[in-house]
Amino acid sequence: MKKRPFYIIAPIVLSATVIMGSAFSLKSQANSAAQPGSADDPVVTKSYVDEQIRNMGGDSGGGQAASIIVVTLTKGQTLVANSGAEFILRVGQATAMSIDGNGIPDVTLGKDIVKGAQISKNSLLIFPGAGRGITVQSDKAIVMVRGGYTVQ
Repeated sequence: MKKRPFYIIAPIVLSATVIMGSAFSLKSQANSAAQPGSADDPVVTKSYVDEQIRNMGGDSGGGQAASIIVVTLTKGQTLVANSGAEFILRVGQATAMSIDGNGIPDVTLGKDIVKGAQISKNSLLIFPGAGRGITVQSDKAIVMVRGGYTVQ
């Protein structure tokens, strides 16, 4: 008779232990799950990225681009670009000018224009460094400009 309570109590205690162990295991796994946006969970939403950029003081690209200015020049004048400026010769003739001997990228034609070479009309020129520009050869030239520049 004494063995009978052992056969009843032992499975109950064993079952209770297994159930409690499983519950603690599941709880610890739930607590260790990666938080969204953390290093352990790299998938994030656009709003999270925008928030992080704002916190860093950056811009998410929603601003407006610099406006285009139309500049009219006469023969012999030089339009010197600041770094990052863009020119498009619309009317007239001009040649490339560079104080350091480097060329000017013509992104429309896909080539580098060397100092003294003729500028093609309606080609987009991007000036990666200051000290480069165009010198007018015709009586009049009209240039569309985006970015900083000086006329000499």
